[in-house]
Amino acid sequence: MFSLLLGALYALAPTVWAEVSSNIQLATLGNKLTSNGTATLYSMNVTGCPGYTLGLLQESDIGLTAQLTLAGPACNAFGLDISDLTIEVAYQSQSTLHVKIYDTANQQFTIPESVIERPAAPTTSYTGSSDLVFNYDATPFAFWITRRSDPDAMPLFDTRASSLPPTPIPPFNASDPSTAFDGFPLVFEDQYLQVASALPYGTNIYGLGEVIASSGFRRDIGTDGGVGTIQTHWNRDVADPIDQNMYGTHPIYVEHRYNATTGKASSSGVLLLSSAGSDIFLQTPSNSKVSLIEYRMIGGILDFYFFSGPTDAEVIAQYGSVIGYPMWQPAWGFGFHLCRWGYHNISYDRENVAQMRAAGIPLEVQWNDIDLYHAYRDFTTDPVGFPGDELREFIQELAANNQHYIPIVDAGIAVTVNSTDVYDPFTRGVEEDVWIKNPDGSLYIGQVWPGYTVFPDWFSENMLSVWTDSLQNWTDMGVEFSGIWLDMNEPSSFCSSSCGTGANFSALSPLSVAGTVVTGYPECYDETIWGPSGNMTINGTSTYSCGTSSTSVAVVEKRGVGAGDEQGVDLNSPPYAIHNAIGSLNRNTLATNATHYGGYVELDVHNMFGFMEAKTTHLAVQSINPGKRPFLIGRSTFPSAGKWTGHWLGDNYSKWQYMYLNIQGVLQFQIYQIPMVGADTCGFNDNTDEELCNRWMQLSAFVPFYRNHNTYAALPQEPYRWPSVANASRIAIAARYALLPYWYTLFANASMAGLPPVRALFYEFPDEPELFTVDRQWLVGSDILVTPVLTPGATTVDGIFPGRGSVIWRDWYTHAVVNATSGGNTTLDAPISHINVHIRDNSVLLLHQEPGYTIYETREGPYALLVSLNAAGTAFGNAYVDDGISYPPGPSRSLTFQAAEGTLKIESKGEYAIEQKLETITVLGVQKPTQVTLQGSSVGVWTYEEATEGLVVSNASVSLNGQFTLTWK
Repeated sequence: MFSLLLGALYALAPTVWAEVSSNIQLATLGNKLTSNGTATLYSMNVTGCPGYTLGLLQESDIGLTAQLTLAGPACNAFGLDISDLTIEVAYQSQSTLHVKIYDTANQQFTIPESVIERPAAPTTSYTGSSDLVFNYDATPFAFWITRRSDPDAMPLFDTRASSLPPTPIPPFNASDPSTAFDGFPLVFEDQYLQVASALPYGTNIYGLGEVIASSGFRRDIGTDGGVGTIQTHWNRDVADPIDQNMYGTHPIYVEHRYNATTGKASSSGVLLLSSAGSDIFLQTPSNSKVSLIEYRMIGGILDFYFFSGPTDAEVIAQYGSVIGYPMWQPAWGFGFHLCRWGYHNISYDRENVAQMRAAGIPLEVQWNDIDLYHAYRDFTTDPVGFPGDELREFIQELAANNQHYIPIVDAGIAVTVNSTDVYDPFTRGVEEDVWIKNPDGSLYIGQVWPGYTVFPDWFSENMLSVWTDSLQNWTDMGVEFSGIWLDMNEPSSFCSSSCGTGANFSALSPLSVAGTVVTGYPECYDETIWGPSGNMTINGTSTYSCGTSSTSVAVVEKRGVGAGDEQGVDLNSPPYAIHNAIGSLNRNTLATNATHYGGYVELDVHNMFGFMEAKTTHLAVQSINPGKRPFLIGRSTFPSAGKWTGHWLGDNYSKWQYMYLNIQGVLQFQIYQIPMVGADTCGFNDNTDEELCNRWMQLSAFVPFYRNHNTYAALPQEPYRWPSVANASRIAIAARYALLPYWYTLFANASMAGLPPVRALFYEFPDEPELFTVDRQWLVGSDILVTPVLTPGATTVDGIFPGRGSVIWRDWYTHAVVNATSGGNTTLDAPISHINVHIRDNSVLLLHQEPGYTIYETREGPYALLVSLNAAGTAFGNAYVDDGISYPPGPSRSLTFQAAEGTLKIESKGEYAIEQKLETITVLGVQKPTQVTLQGSSVGVWTYEEATEGLVVSNASVSLNGQFTLTWK
C-alpha cells in the first residue's frame, strides 16, 4: 500500500530518507577478507569455474547420498567456492523427487524445519517405482531427471553442459552484461550459486512469481518474438509494476509440455526451496535448438523438489504436499468485502453499511485501513474518529446482522518518542527482546507511517506471545475483529538502513497525507472533458473518449530487462547484483545486515518476513478466537504462506489493463497454494469510473477473494455510487452466492488435497495448444467458464470454448446451449452489467437456491441442484458440506451426484447433518419425458423447457443426509 506516495514522502522527509550508511550493504555483500586480511578479488565470471566431481556414493532404500568435491582450482566468481558439498536424493513418493545439494560443513543458510515443515523421510521405497528417475554423471558432476513412463523423452530437468547451448553466449540485453551466459558449470559459493537446465524449445512455463508479466500467465521464454525473462526474487513494497520483482517470492514453476507429433501433453513441476535473493532466467539463445532456465542465487543451498504430474492440477497438488495445503477458509470469507483508505471515522463505516443495505448489495465484511489508528500506531484506535466503545458497538451490530469486521495491521511498530510516551506493544517487545537488531545488538530502527519504527523478529521465541497479547489487548479495547489484514510486510521501510539509530525520536512526526490529490482515470475516460464524476453518461451523452474507430487501450510499458543503464541501481552491493528493480537491496526495506534471533541475517531471511508474520498472526488469532477458522489476507508471501493466509494482489491501478492483469495474478497464486486471492476491485491507485467499476465488480465475483478497495483521496468507488454498478453487483453477487456450495467444495479439496479451485483452461483441456496462452478467461473448478469484458466501450466479447466441439457449454443465466466455434473464438453479447458465465456439460452443481444478503442467510436457505448432461446423457459432481466455521474442521458430509440413462443418483456420507432441504432439481439436455419419479414415486408437478431441454422438479424437499434417486423417461 501507499507506494505512489513515496516520491512525496522523499520530499517531506529528506533527512529520514537519506541512506544513513552507504557502507552497510557493502560490508555485508561486498568483497570478503581472507584470513590474513587481504581482499579477495572475485573473477565476476563463471567461465573458469571447475564444477564438481561426485564420490563416496551410498545408495539406500529411499535414494542416495554422495560427496561432491570441487573439480579444480577455485574460480571465486562472485564469492568463495565451497570445496566440499553433499548431495542427498530421496524418492519422496511415486510422484515427488527431492534433490538437495548443500555444503558439507552446514554453514550456508537453510530454511529451518520450524519455519517450514517438510515431508518426513518416506517409509516405503519408491526407488524402483517412482515415475521420476534421478540420473547423474560423476565427472564433471551433472544430473538429469527423466520419466520412468517415457524414458526416451527429453528430460524434465537436465544440467549437463552437453544438453545446454554452447557458451559463451553474449548478453541478450546489450546494455546489461549480466545477461550473458559465460558457461553452465555447477557453481556453489558462499555468496553465489548457479545451476542451469535445458528445456524443450519454446515450452510452456507458468509460475516463478510473484510477478505481473507483460507476456501474460505463460512466461516469456525467448521464443515467438519474446525477449526472455529475468525473474528476480527480492520482496519489496511497490505499486504493482510490470516485469519487476514485487511483494512475494515463489520459486516454483509448472511446465506444460506438448508433443506436436502425438498431440498429447504432460505436465511437471520444479521447486527450488530457497529464501535467497535470486535471478531466474528463462531464455532461448539465438540459433539454439533448446530453451533453458538458469538459477543465480546470492546465498543458501540448492534444495530441489521435482513433481511428475502428469496433469497440471496434480503438479500443483504435489507441490502442496511438500510445503503444506492451504488453510481452511470460513464460509463468510467468500462474501463481499468493502474497504478504502480514507474512511476517516466510524460514521463512514456506518454510512457504508446503511447504503449497501439500502441498495440491496450484499455486504459481508467492513474493513478499515490505517485511518483506524491513533498516530498510525498498530493495535490502537483513534480516540476521536474511532473511540473504542463506539467501535465495539458498531462491530457488535455487524455481528448481530451476521456481518464481520477486519482491521489492518502494518509490520512496523512505533517506538516511544520520550519517557512520557506510553505504547505497550513496543515496550513489551523490548522487555521480551522480540525486535530485529543491528549487528551491534542495538534496535534496528526504520521509518514507516507512525515515524521511527522497529520490526518484529519472527524467529524470536517470545514473538508469538507478544503478538498474541497485542492482538488480544486490541480486541479488549473494542476491535473485535473477525479477521486480520497484514500490510507493508515485505517489510517496507521509508528509509534505508537503521535511520533511527541515535536519532531524536520526538523530532519525527507521523507522516501526513493531507492535501493529497488523485488525478488519474481509466483509459477512455477524459476528465478534462467530462469532469471528475467518472460517469458513463453525462446529460445523456456518452463519456467514452477513445474514438469510435479505436479499440486500443493504453498499455503500461514493460521495464527494460537489464538494469545496467538505469539510474539508482546499485550494481556493486553484492558481488553478483540481482536485478532488484529499485537497486540497492536495502532500499525501502531492512538493511541486509539486520540481525535476527538465532544469528540469522536479513540477507538470508528477507523473503520470508511476510510469510512468517502470517504464520504468527494465524496462530495468535486461533488462540484469541478458539474453535473458529482464522481469516487472514496478506501482501508479502512465500512458499507455505497459504497454510496461514490468503493474499490480495497489491496496489493495482484503476485501469482496464490492470483488470486484465488481475486474472494472471489469480491463476499464479493457485500454483503457489494460496488460492484465496483477488485484486482490489475497481482499482486501488488513481480514480476509477463507472464503466470500469461495473465490469470489475462482475469479474471479481468469480474469483476467490472479493474486495473493493481504493486509495486515499480518490473518487469514491463503493458499488452503490452508480446505479449501473449497483445493478451489476447485485447480479454478480447473486450468482456468486448461489455457487457458494461449489466454491466451498473446491476450497475443501484445496485444503485436503491441494487441488486448485481456479484453473487455466488448459488444465482441463491439456491437449489443445490454442489454450496455452489464454489468460482472459478462466475456469472456476472444472465446470464454470468465465469470459469477462476487459476493454472499454465494448458490448460484445470474444471467448474460446474448450473441447473443440466435443463439449456442450450452456449459459449460466438462460441455460441455452452455446453455438461455439470449434478451436477458435466465439463472439458473445456482453451489454453493460452482464458477464458471460457458462456451465460445462457432464457436471452437477449443488447450489443455494435463494442467495441472501449475507453468507449466513444464504446458507440457511434451501438448496438446488443443476445437472448439465453431456451428449451421452451423463453427468457427475460432488459437494462437501460442514458448518463453515469450526477449526479444526468438525463433522462433514460428502455428497456424490451421478446421472446416466435417465437416472440421477445422490449418495451422502458423513456425520454432519444438513438441515436445509434440496428443493429444486434442474436437468439440462433431456428429451421431454412422460414420467418423472423421485424415490420410486411419481412426481406430480414438474415442468419442461423446450428451448433448453430442461426438466425442472420443484418443491422436492429432499433431505441431503441420505441417498435418493430421480428418474425420467
